[in-house]
Amino acid sequence: MTTSGAAFSSPRRVILAGATGLVGGHLLSGLLADDSVAEVQVLSRRPLAQAHAKLRNRVVDFSALPALSAADEVYLSLGTTIKVAGSREAFRAVDYEANLAVARAALAAGARRIGLVSAMGANARARVFYSRVKGELEDAIFALRADTTVVVRPSLLLGDRQRLGQPERAGEAFATLIMKPLRIFIPRNYRPVLAEKVARALLVTLPARTGSLILSSSELQQY
Repeated sequence: MTTSGAAFSSPRRVILAGATGLVGGHLLSGLLADDSVAEVQVLSRRPLAQAHAKLRNRVVDFSALPALSAADEVYLSLGTTIKVAGSREAFRAVDYEANLAVARAALAAGARRIGLVSAMGANARARVFYSRVKGELEDAIFALRADTTVVVRPSLLLGDRQRLGQPERAGEAFATLIMKPLRIFIPRNYRPVLAEKVARALLVTLPARTGSLILSSSELQQY
């Protein structure tokens, strides 16, 4: 199975941060199933329970990353909530600082393609703290000037967080119970989107193009 649909002269080496998350789990599955991917270097705070011939799990401190192994592309899907993190500062340490640190370390290791899971409404000038941090991260990632940068901005995510041992998020629970029956009345960009589709959009798009691209939640629905 080749997820990307692109032809490569040599096997791809990939870095993934956030593999235990809702989108990150689908990214990991897709990368491991892709015949064009030779190695997936997963960075995590704790060891993964999963094992695979292509999988190389590195337990790291995201505030003091070591040099990373050579790579061609990096997928950034680290994320939390202020409630889980405990404070705005702790939230920013994950959603902004850790993702940016991984991107910089990946570029230093040779990666030239960056895929980022952001959020609908991301804007560095937003009044809402969550959206502002997401926007600041996007700006910082684009400023790195990789050969390819793809940012996805999903609306509320649909997926099984309980299976991952994560607390259900109130907004996503509301979306599942209330918004799905009202789907046809909700503008496409605001409809909940399956985490699997978000991951697939990055897996298909990132290896196949050059330049910068932002995919809205509406566009993610087609994957």
